[in-house]
This record gives sequence, C-alpha cells and structure tokens, in this order.
Amino acid sequence: MDNSTLFTKTISLKNIGIDNANVHYQLSADELHQITLEKGQGVESSTGALAINTGEFTGRSPQDRFIVKDAITENEVWWGNINIPFDPEAFDKLYSKVCNYLNDKEVYARDSYVCADTNYRLNVRVVTETAWANLFCYNMFLRPEENELANFTPEWTVICVPSFIADPAVDGTRQGNFAILNFTKKVALIGGTAYTGEMKKGIFSALNFILPVFKNTLPMHCSANVGQDGETAIFFGLSGTGKTTLSADPSRKLIGDDEHGWTNENTVFNFEGGCYAKVVNLSEENEPDIFKAIKKGALLENVVFKKGTNEVDYTDTSITPNTRVSYPINHIDNIQPGSIGQNPKNIFFLTADSFGILPPISRLTPGQAAYHFISGYTAKVAGTEAGVTEPQPNFSACFGAPFMPLHPTRYAEMLSQKMKEANVKVWLINTGWTGGPYGTGSRMKLKYTRAMITAALNGELDHVDYENHEVFGIAKPQSCPNVPSEILNPRNTWEDKDLYDTKAVELAQKFKANFQKFESYANEEILSGGPLV
Repeated sequence: MDNSTLFTKTISLKNIGIDNANVHYQLSADELHQITLEKGQGVESSTGALAINTGEFTGRSPQDRFIVKDAITENEVWWGNINIPFDPEAFDKLYSKVCNYLNDKEVYARDSYVCADTNYRLNVRVVTETAWANLFCYNMFLRPEENELANFTPEWTVICVPSFIADPAVDGTRQGNFAILNFTKKVALIGGTAYTGEMKKGIFSALNFILPVFKNTLPMHCSANVGQDGETAIFFGLSGTGKTTLSADPSRKLIGDDEHGWTNENTVFNFEGGCYAKVVNLSEENEPDIFKAIKKGALLENVVFKKGTNEVDYTDTSITPNTRVSYPINHIDNIQPGSIGQNPKNIFFLTADSFGILPPISRLTPGQAAYHFISGYTAKVAGTEAGVTEPQPNFSACFGAPFMPLHPTRYAEMLSQKMKEANVKVWLINTGWTGGPYGTGSRMKLKYTRAMITAALNGELDHVDYENHEVFGIAKPQSCPNVPSEILNPRNTWEDKDLYDTKAVELAQKFKANFQKFESYANEEILSGGPLV
C-alpha cells in the first residue's frame, strides 16, 4: 500500500475534550491492517488475518469494571461486586487526565453504530490508541455507509487508551487498569488494558441498561440463527459452552454470535456487525465456518504460530487459553440479511457441565427456564485457572452477569413474559461431560449435540416420551434421532450409579446455595423451577 494514501481523513475531537491529537478517522480495514504491520505491532498469518498480542491483559478484568453512580443509575443498578460504583467527580477528573494524555498523540477514531434494528440504533464514536484496536471495532460494531457519515452524530463515546495507567490513590480505581461506564456523560472510558473485549462489552453493558429501562426490550447474551421456515433459535451460554459454534449451522442463517435484543414486536436483532470467537483447539472439521472466516480483515489475538511459520497453532495456549478472533459477520457465508430474525420458537441454554450430571438435552418448564436463566450455570474444568484441580461450578446470572447492570430477576421476568407470549420451547443443553466428571468421563461429541438441537428445532422431540430427572426435575427425552439413547440419561453412562446420585445431589445443593441471594426477588413460579432436593 502506498503510504501517501494513508492518514488522509481526519476530524476534530475537541468536543469530547481531546484538543490536539493527530486523529486518523474512519480508516478502512486494509489501512488499519497495513499500519499495524508497518508499526511492528502485528504479524500477518498464513491465511491473511492480522495477529496481535494484547499484552498483560488477555481477558476482561471484572474487578476493575465500574459504573458511575449518579441520578440515572443510583436507584436502577444492582450495586455490588459485579456493578461497582464510581464517584462522578472522580470520573470527571480521570476523564480529563485521559483526554490531556492524548493531546499531541496519534489516535484512531471511528464512527459506527450498534443494534441492527433502526428503531433501537445507537450511534457510537470510538477513539483508540492503536490501529488494530480500531480494526477490532470496525469488525465488531455495525458499519455506516459513506452517505450516513455526513450527518452522523455520536450518542455514546468509547475511549480506549491502554498506555494510560491510573493512580489508584488519586484516581479512585482499584489498580492501573479500568473500564468505566458513565450513563449521564454517555462515555465508556477504558485505560491500562489493551484487551479489545473491554470495548465490546462496555457497549453491551450500556445496552443492557438502556434497552430494558428506556425501550422495554430484553437484551440477551446469546447467539441466534434462523431456519428455512423463518423461525428464530436463541442460544444462551457462558464462554466455552458453544454459543458461536452451535449457532454457525450450515443449514441455518446466522443472525449473530453473542449479543441480541428481543423486542415487543417479537423480533430478535443483532447488536453487532461481527463475531468474536474463541479459537482454542479450532479445527476446520468441527467449526468450518469460523475456520474459513479467519482471513484478511480478521484480527487474531494472543495466538501462537507453529515454529518457523506464520501458521497458527490453535492448540497452543502458552499465552492464554482465551485465544480469540474477531471478523466482520460477512466473513460467514450463510448470514441473515439485515441481522434481524422473526418469531422466536426455541431457546437453548448451553452449559458445559464438567461434573457430568446434567442430561445432554432436557426440556424446561417456564419456571425452570427462569430459574436456570437466573442461575446461568456452567463448570470450570481442572487446569483452566491456577488452583483449579477438580471441576468447579460457575454461576453467572442471565448467562452474562458481568455485563448486566440491573438485578437479574428483572431480565428473567422479561424473558419469562416473552417466552409465554411467543409460546417458546426452552431446552437445557449440556455440551460438557458424559460417563463421569472431567478426568473420568469424556466430552459430549459435537455431532450428538448438533443432532439433538436439530431434532428440537425440527419438532422431532415433540412426540417422544420424557422422564423427569430425579434431582433436577427437568424432562429428559427417552429417544432422539441420530443419538444413542443410552447417553440421554446421564446416570446410565456412569459405572458407579450410587456415586452419580451422590454427586447429583451435591450439584443441586450448589445451585440452591447460589440462588439464595435471588430468592427474595423471585416469584413463586421461578422458585418452583429449582432442584427438587
């Protein structure tokens, strides 16, 4: 690329307090890719994707995520160790320091929007310190057409400055890094961390407040796709449970892989313009759509190349198990035009139960659905974190607690109401272990999970016999096309049936203990959806 073609577009950022920065505005993906290479901040992989390293932080830092406590948020936000309050005056001082820090520096600005449904669209201006962080935002947020930029007025601003390190004693942060939402100023301020997911999740967290409070629309941490019959399927799940993998189905059109809204008009719309997928152990055989999407324009994070090559070794987690790729959604062949779906009819809650207790598929009542939605269960396996030597339960309310500013029961009640109005079927899918816990049993085969989901979507599980789980009360189908019937009842897959019974009760008690903090907010229907012990 001829350098004379670079850095030709600029804007002033004085209106947000950045006076003299050298601003590169709305650069193309190719330009941002090339700048990153020229600055020595990234390497091009064998497939053409840009590979970068995010430095100290290879994931989000939940303890350093704050919300400014002001007139808008004070009586709405569920304050605690997830939504940590930040003083408005301290924010203003820190914001000024960050803006002054950027004066006379080189920055990259991008105008974009979120929410594919124009009735809910939110204009966002992003200011980043590196070209590759701006490429991430090009990939992940929705991209305005050239003619839309002429009268573009940003409503929210994201400022991300990894090299700015806060002084906790002066700035009111916990440590040098921070991610702060201010709903009055409409700013997401990020510093001290280069992990790109902080920008994406900052805007997602803002929408999780704005949509239910002001738009009566349910925000969801989920993926979604559409079948040939036009019916939408929604997939909730924490990281590693299969949201992106299972929604990228060649026979269905992808709406999006992570963040959506469900409107009163019974439509589901994508918040984003791209996908942000985990790539640990990625293979073309198991995840062909994602594998093929990693080409020029995609941004790989914290991956390792095979020795002496530019070919990614997706099994290498020496930097982090949280290796990632972002790419525009049009890198996937089979996508839903407009990123909006109609008529949701099936919801899947995905969990990777490394205890091997939950059935691979079960049908939930509305009360059970609300209970499991609030619980947001999956399980960590041994070795994923320091000190984790055996499976540990991981509960994250609404399958996304770190991004949910309101009390979880508010989202759960909205979901319950929408499920009933749309007559939606809800399924709990265990993509985790069968035949015993992690270390004894084996991971559920992806082809079986896909077959179970396909059977549910096609209505093939509507007329089979069911049996309720003895401990959790959820309905297990006794047969499913293209799935061995013996794996549908997890107890049958354990050699020691008595041990299974003991461990099932232990897991149920963990569910109960986790739910205690929600009991006083939950109605009778939700309370009735818990385990039977």
